[in-house]
Formats: sequence, C-alpha cells, structure tokens
Amino acid sequence: MTEPRLTSVRMPRIRLRVAERGEGPLVLLLHGWPESWYSWRHQLPWIAGLGYRAVAPDMRGYGGSDAPQAVEAYAMRELCADVVGLIDHYGARDAVLVGHDWGAIVAWSCALLAPERVSAVIALSVPHAGRAALPPTQALRARFGENFYYVLYFQEPGLAEAEFDADPHAILSRLYASPDTPREEPRTRDRKRSAGGWTDRLGAPKELPGWLTPDDLAYYVDEFTRSGFRSGIHYYRNLDRNWHDTPELAGAQLAQPAYFIAGARDVVIGGHDAAWLEKLMRPAVPKLRRIELLPRIGHWVQQESPQPVNLLLREFLAELQP
Repeated sequence: MTEPRLTSVRMPRIRLRVAERGEGPLVLLLHGWPESWYSWRHQLPWIAGLGYRAVAPDMRGYGGSDAPQAVEAYAMRELCADVVGLIDHYGARDAVLVGHDWGAIVAWSCALLAPERVSAVIALSVPHAGRAALPPTQALRARFGENFYYVLYFQEPGLAEAEFDADPHAILSRLYASPDTPREEPRTRDRKRSAGGWTDRLGAPKELPGWLTPDDLAYYVDEFTRSGFRSGIHYYRNLDRNWHDTPELAGAQLAQPAYFIAGARDVVIGGHDAAWLEKLMRPAVPKLRRIELLPRIGHWVQQESPQPVNLLLREFLAELQP
C-alpha cells in the first residue's frame, strides 16, 4: 500500500492530523474508540482510486491531533464543528461521511446538526435509532445496576484512563481480538463493578487475529502510549451532555441517503439481523438504502474484512453519483 500523506489541518479552534489520498469529491473517514486514522489504512487508497479525495483525521484527542483538557471539549457539537471545519478546509460544499464506532455516531449526528454539509452517511457498526427517551447513562444504570459495564466505568473520573495508560498493549490487544480469537481465561469473573476495571475482565488473546499484524498493533500501542486514553474516554463522558444539548433532535429524521455495514458478530448489534436493524433504523433514517452484515466478522469490520467493505463502499459511492 502506498502510504497516505499525513499533514496537519489548522482550524480556528483545533488542529487535526489527517491522512489523505486522491483528488475529487470529499469523503471523510471518521474512526472510533480506541483507534486512529490508521483504522482506514485499507480504505484510503481504494476510495482515492475511485476518484475521490479520501481524508481520515485523527479525531480530536487522538494520535497527532490536539487534545484539549476539558471534558466538554469533546461534546458532539464540538466534534461536528471539526467535521465542518475539515469540509471547509478542503473547499468542499459537503462531504460523504463514513464513520465507524464513535465515528458513526459523529456521522449520524453531523447529518442532523449540519445537514447542508453532509451529502450521505455510510455508518459502520453503530446504527442510528433517533434520540433516546432518557439520558443515556440513566438508561444504562437502570439496566446494569451494580454490574460492570464499560460505558458506566468510563463515567468515573480518572479511573479508566489510569488503567489503560498503565498498559496500553494489554487493553488494545484484548479489544482488537476477533470473535474467534483464542483467549486465556479472564482474571476477573465477578460481574460487580466493585471487582475492578476492564482489562482483567477480557481474556488475553493467545495469538493476534489474522487481520492485525504485530506492526499494526505496535502502531496503535505507540499512538496511545504517546497520547493516552483520557481524551477518547471523554467522548463517553459527554453522552448525557449531548442528550441535554440537543432537544431539537427529538423526532428528527435524516434527510440524506444512508447505508449501514456491520459484522454479523459485532457485539454492538447484539446478534440482531438485518430485518431487526431495518425496523430499528427506518423511522429515524427514512432514506436508509441498504444494510449489509458480513458473516463471521466482529466489531473492527473495515479492518477485519477490508475487501468486502471496500467493494460495498464502491457500490454505495456509485449509487450516490448524480
């Protein structure tokens, strides 16, 4: 793979490192947690080869991008302002947003908050069902009670980042495993939050999954060793703030065409099929054109199954051409 060009984009309130390839209509590739632009290493040259300018930023707080200290600096309106700032920087009227994990959440949200700047959404792993009836952490606490759940663990100031910063390799190697990766037994089996953090609840992989080379893992470990995990966790600490700050999104529908891709074994979709996802998403995403679930694939879909994802992206982008 020819390496993309890494550069810094300076905007009025933030500086983002971006990887870019190609010329043409703008496609922004938004990564999730805990990732970086590198998550799109297989898609950047492919999309560029289709005649687009493919741009994958390190989202604010990640990799080589600026990492403000304040929790509220990672609120959704700030994240969407970054997306709009990138669109402005490249002199585009609008962009196709391709997002995975938290990047999908940002893409869905920007399509609602800045609809004139988003021409379409291609979301990976995280579906959109509209604004929840309750603040997210309130609903999660009612569901999980005293049991451990990582999103609630992330709400506790300082704890998760201290755990992960102490051993980035341990948490990343565990999280990046595929559904069929052989693992050691977890050190912690107690379901209660009081039993400890997250790393010991995930069995260490006995080998790397086929999609992740030692050099790939080393790149991620180096990035998080340098930047730390705090900023990425701040995204989760804004879940309730985002809910309270956007009452106008109650009942809102996306005006743009949208597509959804996930691994069939992605924990985010909980084993549900395309029909269930269609019923979930259609009221909030009336122009949802396709749902594609890739068999035997887990959460890291564009890395675990790059060629099928690339072929789907080619089909979707072709359908969007006037």
